[in-house]
Amino acid sequence: MSPVDPAKYSAFLAAMALMAISPGPANLFFIRTGLSGRKRNVFTGVIGVNTATLVWFVAAALGLQALMIALPLLFKAMTIAGGLYLIWLGVSTVRHALKIDNERIDLQFIAPATPGTLTRTLREGFMVQMLNPKVLLFFSVVLPPFLDIARPMPAQMSVFAATAIGMDVISMTTYGLLAVTLSHLLQQPRHRRTFDIAAGSVLVLIAVMILGHAAKDLF
Repeated sequence: MSPVDPAKYSAFLAAMALMAISPGPANLFFIRTGLSGRKRNVFTGVIGVNTATLVWFVAAALGLQALMIALPLLFKAMTIAGGLYLIWLGVSTVRHALKIDNERIDLQFIAPATPGTLTRTLREGFMVQMLNPKVLLFFSVVLPPFLDIARPMPAQMSVFAATAIGMDVISMTTYGLLAVTLSHLLQQPRHRRTFDIAAGSVLVLIAVMILGHAAKDLF
């Protein structure tokens, strides 16, 4: 017997493809990372983000969904934490944009090739995905309908994890490398400032919507 239901798996592929390419905190993170002009920063970010995704799948396999149903306030707390982190990330991006002067941006200065920079990218990628509200939505709402209780759960989760991570790797790498390609254009202070303000504002807007829904459910 196949580890997953073929019909459900086909539907999961379609849903996952849409989620992988849709705008969100992770893809915005890769665009921002790619603008450093360094491909290895993008690949390091991919490792960080998908390590977090793997942690989420392991947690889900260990009964995260049941825990969230039993302790709904835990789910709300994680959602609020994710929203607050996105606000911090968005505000930091806008503040950086406002500090850009009118001289041509030196990408070597912005993203020096040091181990600390790669470590920071790895850490930020991990945190973005661990606190990503889209991930909370995925594991609490999107994934459960595709699971078949008549089939072994570890095998199903392994297949779905490999599929989700594979699609995310392709999508995130594409976003990041496209940003690397455009990074020289965005050395122009005006273009870089405009992009950073727009990206930061989108992150804050997403966060405000998330926090608004969380507050409405609490009260």
